[in-house]
Amino acid sequence: MVQFTRDWSSVAETSIIRARFANGVLEPLGDVRLREGDEVVLTIEPLLSGSADNWLEETAGGWRELVDSEELKQRIEQSRLVVTRPEPRF
Repeated sequence: MVQFTRDWSSVAETSIIRARFANGVLEPLGDVRLREGDEVVLTIEPLLSGSADNWLEETAGGWRELVDSEELKQRIEQSRLVVTRPEPRF
């Protein structure tokens, strides 16, 4: 039986930082704890256009025309009327 072992003491902790793409280069906007020459795997998750502080305003209306809001409200109200447990006895 072949066993593969790895010395995990040299593996850095995973971290999430913001970066800005400018002139073909990703510029970190936070502290990056890497040694010169370290290689990393990047997962690119673009922020919404504009400031991250605006997320609520920028996403407002995103469900418009995808969900019938009146029907949703009715279903929620109906689901509240369903009794799923016995009434407590005092």
